[in-house]
Amino acid sequence: MNYQDINAETIDRWIAEGWEWGVPVSHDVCEEARRGNWNVLLTPTKPVPHSWFGELRGKKILGLASGGGQQIPIFSLLGAECTVLDYSQKQLESERLVAKREGYCVKIIRADMAKPLPFSDCEFDIVFHPVSNCYVEDVKPIFRECFRVLKSGGALLSGLDNGINYIVSEDETKIVNTLPFNPLKNPGQMKALADDDSGVQFSHTAEEQIGGQLEAGFILTDIYEDTNGIGFLHEHNIPCFYATRAIKP
Repeated sequence: MNYQDINAETIDRWIAEGWEWGVPVSHDVCEEARRGNWNVLLTPTKPVPHSWFGELRGKKILGLASGGGQQIPIFSLLGAECTVLDYSQKQLESERLVAKREGYCVKIIRADMAKPLPFSDCEFDIVFHPVSNCYVEDVKPIFRECFRVLKSGGALLSGLDNGINYIVSEDETKIVNTLPFNPLKNPGQMKALADDDSGVQFSHTAEEQIGGQLEAGFILTDIYEDTNGIGFLHEHNIPCFYATRAIKP
């Protein structure tokens, strides 16, 4: 079993246990979206500025590793034509559940975002990519594929981690690891992840993530930081994530 298969099974298990990022939006949230009152997240707490999207009606949106029935329903109810790609069966089941409940169509694809995407060149207006690169060892190919499938003028909206969560202890009060965090090269890190049922995760630098977008050809237009939302680091307002908006020229 490769590490991506381990991660898919781990996420399915988390969802069965009530993982917050696997709980689909309620009917009430969908009704609010129909009335134009909505927000979505790329990172744990800060809503994505509506200006990052522009008018959503009629746009083709790819939710990349964005299953779970949390963001795609909002975009669909606002008039976008949505496709969601994820490797978690349970995340995709949530997408089907909400689409059936709310009466909209969505294209659902089970695939690994770390491999070539099963889409044509210049197919989408927006790629919406919440925090998930931490489950992939090499992130630069993801940005190259996002660039390929976006139309000229299209936007990549990404949630990214900055690595801090991987250097601290469970209570977030001590530095216990060095970076990079790569369990495929560090058996001790792999054991720690297995003991915590955390799948296989990786830290990534700004050079890999923002630099990777620039190398792919994107133009960075905006960025913001975010915290974990809970815990010692959050209480000290230490950001562990950032979100970026990048445009394909």
